[in-house]
Amino acid sequence: MSSSDPLAANLELERSKPMASDLIDAFKSAATAVISDNLDRLPGAVGLRPFHREGRLAGPAFTVRTAVGDNLFIHKALDLVKPGDVLVVDGGGDESRALVGEIMVTIARSRGVAGFVIDGAIRDVGAIANGDFPCFARTAIHRGPYKNGPGEIGVPVTIGGMVVHPGDFVVGDQDGVVAFSPEKAPALLEAVRAQERKEEEIMLSVREGRYAGAYAKAAKTG
Repeated sequence: MSSSDPLAANLELERSKPMASDLIDAFKSAATAVISDNLDRLPGAVGLRPFHREGRLAGPAFTVRTAVGDNLFIHKALDLVKPGDVLVVDGGGDESRALVGEIMVTIARSRGVAGFVIDGAIRDVGAIANGDFPCFARTAIHRGPYKNGPGEIGVPVTIGGMVVHPGDFVVGDQDGVVAFSPEKAPALLEAVRAQERKEEEIMLSVREGRYAGAYAKAAKTG
């Protein structure tokens, strides 16, 4: 990735765009289910699940595409990330070799990475499951990766059927992972908060015995 590399230049441009910390913090408390509802229930990674004990994920995507079963370009990405980045790795959905384990998670955490989203396998699940560093993946396997390449950094990737561009907002919780363009974030957050208030009122009506079937009629719920 030299200074003349157009992909490198595009990556740096995307990552130089400011992402308000208050928006990131706000989406950390927003459920992916509600976010998805307000994106017409279309975006969302299929087949990925959280392997960490707890901890919500929100931040800008730092995208990586790897060769099947090879993590060379994830190592390269760890030398380029900025604090708060979410490492989004398109491993092609391969489940035969782990792309990330405890050591790489420790490195990522030490460099301020917000978390991993991996369309592929991981290992050292016991250690990852005992921590709060967000790590989403397709499966776990003991077999380790190759380190030969090829790969790409800072390009659009596909994660569980969801396209993620460099700099997209990525949010993850116990239900899974969703991504969307930062331009949508302010209006989307407003819609999410409105739905949260509506659902809170529905839950209150149920607890107080005055629920009258409004849930099925309410727009964009459940």
